Amino acid sequence: MQKHLAPIAGLIFVLALVATATAADAASRRGRDKAPAHPAAAPADKRDRVVKETASPFNNRPYWMALGQCGGIIFKLARFYTDGAIRARVIKPDRKADALLTEQAETARRTATAFFVGAERFLVADRGLSREDAIRTYDASSIEAGARLKSADAAMAAARPCPPLYNSCRAKFEKACDGQLAAIK
Repeated sequence: MQKHLAPIAGLIFVLALVATATAADAASRRGRDKAPAHPAAAPADKRDRVVKETASPFNNRPYWMALGQCGGIIFKLARFYTDGAIRARVIKPDRKADALLTEQAETARRTATAFFVGAERFLVADRGLSREDAIRTYDASSIEAGARLKSADAAMAAARPCPPLYNSCRAKFEKACDGQLAAIK
């Protein structure tokens, strides 16, 4: 009788091993899913031009990082406006609100693009990165800056110091920050 139990015991052992491995793999995946999808931004180095404005929340940060973060904040604001426009178009039809929010979303997207282009130009000029590598470098900090914002009001408050930063950049580094910013409303 014990001869017949040996294969069953072996099968049970193999099944237990598979179950343990599957549970460990699932736990590992859950840990990876919680980790940020994008790596942290590359640390600043001595080649970076740095914001030197004591009143700015971006003081002593590289321009590329500050511009990228502003771009992420304003892009998140554009998403809030877009969501509002969709609600005004589909859920609770209101043509005026839809038109206003759509216009605000488009303005915010254009403004965010100006910040992203500035960040890219600083990385290309200061670090000699290719355009693709520059985008990968500022992308993580821009996504992180936008992800923290949970409401349009929070995004608007976070975006307030961004136009003065861009104007300062434009005054000092016209080639990097040559875009026109529309008023963020």
